[in-house]
Amino acid sequence: MTKPTLVVLAAGMGSRYGGLKQIDPVGPNGEVIIDYSAYDALQAGFGKIVFVVKEEIEAVFRERIGRTIEAQCETAYVWQEMTDVSPGFQVPPGREKPWGTGHATLACRDVVGEPFAVINADDFYGRSAFQLLADYLAQVEDQGGYAYGMVGYVLENTLTEHGYVSRGVCTVSDDGYLEEIHERTRIEKFDDGARYTEDGEQWTEIPLDSIVSMNTWGFTPEFFTELERRFARFLARDDHDLARAEYFLPEVLGALIREGVARVRVLETDERWFGVTYQEDKDRVKRAIERLIQDGLYPENLWERT
Repeated sequence: MTKPTLVVLAAGMGSRYGGLKQIDPVGPNGEVIIDYSAYDALQAGFGKIVFVVKEEIEAVFRERIGRTIEAQCETAYVWQEMTDVSPGFQVPPGREKPWGTGHATLACRDVVGEPFAVINADDFYGRSAFQLLADYLAQVEDQGGYAYGMVGYVLENTLTEHGYVSRGVCTVSDDGYLEEIHERTRIEKFDDGARYTEDGEQWTEIPLDSIVSMNTWGFTPEFFTELERRFARFLARDDHDLARAEYFLPEVLGALIREGVARVRVLETDERWFGVTYQEDKDRVKRAIERLIQDGLYPENLWERT
C-alpha cells in the first residue's frame, strides 16, 4: 500500500511574528515546530514530506531543517512563486507576494502523485491529528469520487492570548461532513469569548466550541486538477483586488461542497493547537513541548533514536 505524503506549507515569512519563524527553535535540542510535525507524521505512517518554500529561503531552510528530515524519509522541495499563474494571465501591477494556501498547494502538482495531507509549517497540531489523517488517507481511494478529509479543531483550543488568528469556521452535518467553511482572517479572544471582524470595526461573536479548520487537510491527487481549474477562475474574477487577493484552500473546498463536486469528512480532535503567530507565543510553545516530553510523548532529543 502506498504511504501518503505530507505537504508542509512553509513559504510564509512570518510578518506578524517578526522573522522567519519556521526555523526558530522551540525544543530542548534546537528542534523547530516542523521537526515535531514531521516526527508525528512519520510515526503515523506518512512516507514522504514535501516542503513548499520561497526560492530565497530554500538554502537556509534546507540547512536548518531539511537536512535532518532528509535523513528520515524521502523529501522534496518546491517553490511557491508569484509568477506561477494560469496560462493567459499575468501578475497584476502591485502584487508583491504569492497567492495564498491554495496556490501553495498547487505548486506541488508535479511532485505529488499519491494521497496527501497539507499542513502549515508554523502550527503544532498534535500527534492524533496526523494519525487521523493517515488512517483516513489509507482508505480514501476506496470511496470513489472526490472524497477529502479535514481535521476539525475546537476554536477555543486554537486561540492565542497575544493577538488575532486566521481560521476556517466550519458548519458540520450530523453525519460528520463539512457543509460550509468561511475563512475568518481576524479572530480574537476576549474576556467573555471570541469575536471576528472583517473590517477592524464591526465585530461578530463566534462560539468558542465552533469547529474550525487549521489548514489540516487530506486529499487525493485529482484535487490538483480542481485547484488548477479554479485558480484560473480566481484570476479571471473582476470583483476583487488581484494585487492583494489570496487563493485560500477553504474557499476552494467551500465551492466544491456547494457545487456537490466533493465531500469532506471532518475528523474532529480535542488536540490543543500551539503556534508562533507572534513572538510572545514562543514561550508558551516551548513550555507545552516540555510537558509533552515529560509525559513521554517525545524523546528529549527528537531525532536521536532515529
